[in-house]
Amino acid sequence: MKKIKISPSILSADFSQLGNEIKRLEQAGADMIHVDVMDGHFVPNLTIGPPVIKSLKKYTSILFDVHLMISPVHKYIEDFSNAGADIITIHPEATENLESSINKIKELKKKAGVSLNPETKLELISDILNKIDLVLIMSVNPGFGGQKFMPEVLEKVKKLKQIKDKMGFNFDIEIDGGINFDNCKLAINAGANILVSGTTIFKSNDGDIKKNIELLKSN
Repeated sequence: MKKIKISPSILSADFSQLGNEIKRLEQAGADMIHVDVMDGHFVPNLTIGPPVIKSLKKYTSILFDVHLMISPVHKYIEDFSNAGADIITIHPEATENLESSINKIKELKKKAGVSLNPETKLELISDILNKIDLVLIMSVNPGFGGQKFMPEVLEKVKKLKQIKDKMGFNFDIEIDGGINFDNCKLAINAGANILVSGTTIFKSNDGDIKKNIELLKSN
């Protein structure tokens, strides 16, 4: 069975202590750092940009898993690559040419991911599954942390895993949105191998992030 990886979302971290929070996550066994980038246009919220990512990168050696919820996304890919993103995940709806944007990420020697909102059909990306490194299934509507998990997206995860196995593709299946100790097993059983979690990691068990990461991995 493929190793389950945890990508804590710093959207739930203490923003006044982000550098220290990232150090804590690495020491606690996080496999990567999930960075949600929102523009107030593609999604109804604003978060951080390339300068913050660049300044945070020096605090850790683990991968920066950067989810771009911005539109139009294509012209900003290089900025986030230069800032230190290791994985750059984009939405099909946020670019005029998805394949061109994926190629740009690859040309910059970064891993390319595509994210699907709860209502976005899997068929939208079926032609490019052989070109990407990661598919991020959103289990909430993107824009805000702390939302409730939408179990209906698990069917999409299962279908994606079936296609991956049948075709021999090598992309990771990541899930993000309301992931907690109760539903993480459902996500893993459906085929996800990377779990994004914010509130559960930072707030559960009196903020014992090491324990929370271990619980998500072992469920």
